[in-house]
Amino acid sequence: MKFEKIRVLESGDNIGSLNMAIDEFLLYNCSDPVLRIYGWSKPCISIGYFQSTDDINYKKCLEQNIDVVRRITGGGAVFHDMELTYSFVTKNFPQSILESYKEISEIVIQALKKLGLDAKFSPLNDVTVNEKKVCGNAQTRKNNTLLQHGTILLKVDFEKMFSLLSVPIEKISDKKISDVKDRVVGISKTFEQVSEALKDSTSDVFGCKLVSYNLNQEELKSCQKLADEKFSTNNWLLKR
Repeated sequence: MKFEKIRVLESGDNIGSLNMAIDEFLLYNCSDPVLRIYGWSKPCISIGYFQSTDDINYKKCLEQNIDVVRRITGGGAVFHDMELTYSFVTKNFPQSILESYKEISEIVIQALKKLGLDAKFSPLNDVTVNEKKVCGNAQTRKNNTLLQHGTILLKVDFEKMFSLLSVPIEKISDKKISDVKDRVVGISKTFEQVSEALKDSTSDVFGCKLVSYNLNQEELKSCQKLADEKFSTNNWLLKR
C-alpha cells in the first residue's frame, strides 16, 4: 500500500464506548486514510463482535468498575489498561486478509524497531518480540473500507488481566505452553515514545506525509451519540 498522505488523529484517553464509537465513525466517514492513536481513561475489556460475555468474568468486571464494550471487529477479549492503542482506516487495502494484516502491522513493527526492539509479524494478526506477543490486532471491512485496530502493550498486570479474562485451556495446550504469562509481555516504553515512533514509521512504511487531524464539534457529537446509543447499551453488549 502507498499513500500520498495519511491523516493522524491523536484523540487522547477516553472510556471504552467512546473509543469504539470514534473508530466506527472513522470507518464510515473518512475518505482519506487515517491513523488514530489513543488510550483509555479507565481499564476496559473489549470483546470481539462474535463473542459472548460468558468469555469474560463479567460479574467481576462490574464489581471492579471495569468497562466492558463490544467491538465491531472480530477476535477475542482484550484487557485495555497500560497500552497504546492505534487504529488504521483506509479504502486502499489488499483483499487478502493475511496480506492486509501484514502490511498494516508493519508500521507497528518498524516503530518498535526504532525503539530498539526486534519485532516480528506473527500470522495471522500479532506482533511479537522475542517470540512473546506485544501487539494484537483485529479488523473489519465495511463501506469498502478497512478498519484495523490494535494494542501495543506498555506494561501488563498479569494478575488483574487473567482474573478478568477466561483463557481456554485448549489454547494453552495447542501451543504447548504451560503458563499463559509466557506468551505476553509489555515493551516497557512510554506512551509518548511509542506514539512518536509509530507516526515516524507510518510515514516511512507508506512513503507519505502525515497531516494532523482533529474531530470538529459536529463530528465529536456524532461520536458521542454513537457511544451513548450503541456502544454503551446492553442491547449491543449482550447481543450474543
